Order: sequence, then structure tokens, then C-alpha cells
Amino acid sequence: MALFPFAWVRGLASLLYPLRLLVARGWLRESDVDAGLALLHPALRLNRVFARVTQRQWVADDMLELTLRANGNWRGAQPGQHLQLYLERDGVRLSRSYSLTAVQADCSVQVAIKHQAGGRVSPFLLERLAVGDVLELGQAYGELSWPAAQQGVLLLAAGSGITPLLGLLRTALAQGFSAPITLLHYVREQGQRGFVAELQALQAQHSNLQVRWSLTAARAEAGDLAGRFTSAHLAAVTELEQRRVLACGPAGFVAQVQQWWQAAGLPGALQVEAFTPPALSRDISERQVRLGFARSHQQALANNQRSLLEHAEAQGLKPAYGCRQGICASCTCTLVSGTVRDLRSDALFSEPGQPIRLCVSAAHSDVEIDL
Repeated sequence: MALFPFAWVRGLASLLYPLRLLVARGWLRESDVDAGLALLHPALRLNRVFARVTQRQWVADDMLELTLRANGNWRGAQPGQHLQLYLERDGVRLSRSYSLTAVQADCSVQVAIKHQAGGRVSPFLLERLAVGDVLELGQAYGELSWPAAQQGVLLLAAGSGITPLLGLLRTALAQGFSAPITLLHYVREQGQRGFVAELQALQAQHSNLQVRWSLTAARAEAGDLAGRFTSAHLAAVTELEQRRVLACGPAGFVAQVQQWWQAAGLPGALQVEAFTPPALSRDISERQVRLGFARSHQQALANNQRSLLEHAEAQGLKPAYGCRQGICASCTCTLVSGTVRDLRSDALFSEPGQPIRLCVSAAHSDVEIDL
């Protein structure tokens, strides 16, 4: 039960400086201070970001958009970035990464959550999280951004890859971007077309915006495309060679876009973001290596195809992680010895003391990491 309204929470953040100073000098423990602050209001903390759910809106059959208003520890965000949502279930702290679909002036943000069958987080957020509930957030991260040049833009999205691109699109149109914009969204069936009503309204309002959908597992209706991404879907895109391209979706979809872009030889920049782990490289032969966990005093036999994060979890270790796609850096760990391979690029890293991201790194030789 909160002792005062949420509106006061943000204003109190600056008044907590004396307590932060005492914690920094070791005279108080932050966990003890946070426990006391939480009694005053569930969203009040010394440094951690908590937010109140202010709105729930279904934007597809399997996708819900949440509006969250953060406490005074929030440092702000940009469209196209991600944040972590944290919750505890059965005594286990869980976190997942979600894209921002909007950033508002009152320190509210919106995230869209797609239902994942069998998941431990998304079903809870979609079915049980209510307006007025409070949950913990991480600070925003990510480098996907709207092109600075006033040239045409091509947006390619698959599944929930629409979410960061929508955040960028909303902001660009609101700021008067007038060059041609084409958005192609790939979904399995009609009901998974996220934000369809809003996108159709934006298309009617802005003559420079064209939106089309492609159905990959259902019969296409009039005006829709059919099947997975192919260069033939771009035949109607005007001045394609001048477009800046942004793509977001599963790793396989992103890889297809990258192959098309390289083959087309387009002069503009390509920005991509995959929300699933990268596919294993078929050019790297599988072999066993020895994997050591320095702090845990464990050794294991591993193969050079699976990520270090997967191997650590198989050993019963619980390293922190967020996005599992190499973006959020939550799983960053120090390389003690050996050589690791970046699963996204096949680049090799062997400098001792170098930070590596466990979710997108695989052992290339015998490896020891500080975990």
C-alpha cells in the first residue's frame, strides 16, 4: 500500500542524495535503504528504476503494448532502443529485453510484448500484469537510429521486429520527415500484423509513407505480398538505390536482408538488428574444446558451435543475461585465456582480460573465462 501518489515518486529522487552519499561511503547498505523506501511506495528506490503500468493495449492477436511511467532514476531513452523488464517468479529473478515503441515527454515509455508459447515472462506480462502494477526496468540501450540524411528510407521487419522500427517511424513522422518511406512487415498470418490500424492511419495521413504486409504462412489478401523476404517484393519501391535501409527480425530474416543488400551493391548504409541468436556458421567444423570457469572452479568439455552462455547454463551456472543477441551487454564476462569466436561475424578474440559477450561468443580453442 503506497503512502503517497506515484506523482510524488519522481520529485523525491533528488531528495535522496544524502542517502546515496551514505551508501557510497559504506555507512549504509543500499538493499536496506531500498527496503525502507519500498514501504513508502513500491516504485521508490535509491538508484534502481521502477515503473508503474499506466496503460495496456492489444496491438495484434498475440502482441500487447504497455505504457510505463518510470521513477526519478530513469535517465531517458531514444526511439529504437531496448530496455530490460525484470520480475520475480517462484523466487527466481527473470529478465527479458523489449523494444521501445514510443518515448514520451513525461518519462513514460511504451514497449510491445509478443506472446511466446511456453515462455516464463511474456505470458505473465500479457495475462497477469495490470494497470497500476509496478515492475523494475533497466536503463535503455541500443544503437538503431533513424538516418540523419533527408533521403528515402526502407524499413524491413519480421514478426516483433516491427517494434523498434515503429518507434523510429513514429518519431520521424512527428518531426516532419518528408522523404519517401516504405515499410514491409512480414508475419505468419493476418492477426499478427502488429499496429495495423495505426500504420494504416499514418499512411493515410502522410503521403510519403507506404506500408505493406507479407504473409508467410497464410493466403495473402488483395494488396498483400506473399512469402518470405525476396528482392521481388521491392519491385515497387521507388528510388531504391537511394534508400537507407533498416531491418529487424529473427537472425535468419536479417541474414537474408544482408545478402540482398550486399548483392544489390546499394551505396547507403544498412542498419540491422536480430532478436534471436545468430545461426551457427556452416563453414566452421565442429570440434570439442575444454572450457574453464575460473571463479566457479569448474571445467567442462564443450563444442565450438554453442555459445559460452549455453555451456555455462548447462553446467548449472547462472550468468546474468538479457537479450541473448549481443546487444544489451548484460552477459559481458572477462576472457582469462584462449580464443573465442564471435558467432555473428566469425571474428576471433584472444587478448587476456578482454570483455566478451557470452551469448554471442563460442570457444574457438580451449578457453577460460572469469565466471
